[in-house]
Amino acid sequence: MQLQQLQYFVAVAETRHFTRAAEVVHVAQPSLSQQIKALERELGADLFLRARGNITLTDAGEALLPLARRILADADTARHEVLELAQLRRGRVRLGATPSLCTGLLPDVLRAFHDRYPGIQLLIEEGGSHDLVRELARGALDLALVVLPLPTASPALTTVELLREDLVVVSSPESPRPGGGRRAVRITDLEGERLVMFRHGYDLRELTVAACRTAGFEPDFAVEGGEMDAVLGFVRAGLGMAVVPRMVAARSGRGLRVTPLARPGLHRTIALAHRSDVAPPRAARELQRMLLER
Repeated sequence: MQLQQLQYFVAVAETRHFTRAAEVVHVAQPSLSQQIKALERELGADLFLRARGNITLTDAGEALLPLARRILADADTARHEVLELAQLRRGRVRLGATPSLCTGLLPDVLRAFHDRYPGIQLLIEEGGSHDLVRELARGALDLALVVLPLPTASPALTTVELLREDLVVVSSPESPRPGGGRRAVRITDLEGERLVMFRHGYDLRELTVAACRTAGFEPDFAVEGGEMDAVLGFVRAGLGMAVVPRMVAARSGRGLRVTPLARPGLHRTIALAHRSDVAPPRAARELQRMLLER
């Protein structure tokens, strides 16, 4: 089994078309078809059901696809690791993070990393913890900043707790103060308030809604479905208030009133995760060190 054959197989699986797959991998279509047939002979099973205008995966093809993607991702990581020069003058890091961490935690750390290693390419992917865990597992990321506990148990990942962050309530300075103007508000003070809520799958949404339900009420949404920047913009416009991380509120500038939550408050635990079966590349290990020492 050759990496080139797996690359061709993945291309056909993703395009569901031999000619388009050949264009994607820059090879003649007959050569691609021959390599796919050679792979099928070696594996002893057909990988595709071939019908005019309709290419579908067999059960064997479905089983091979995630493994092939992981093998190709690991080979790509190994290639970049070997190509790195001494003292990290060249390379890349593929880092995943939730949008709130991209806004709050990462800018200062990435600036320090870039100042120290200007030749390292930083590739950042934003997403919810569930999506980032999936991308880590298939080898598309080297590291990811995720919110604990993970949405699903994942023994193939190693996680190291990074920080525990308070959540606060943000509102427009032109709107009435939450909680009747107290310096700190309780979760129960949010009952009846109009909230600006994040999209489904967003860690902060699940945490806030769960806290409201534990307090005995269903939250009332003025608007929902946004990412972090959109939520903060809606709050500034006076559409409602939102529960956000303290670091995000601190970096968001003017136009927001920040009110802490009374004890015990709300918190979230941030962890740095990577695959347990593959050591992160050298550049990623250096970024990991800087994050842990921040």
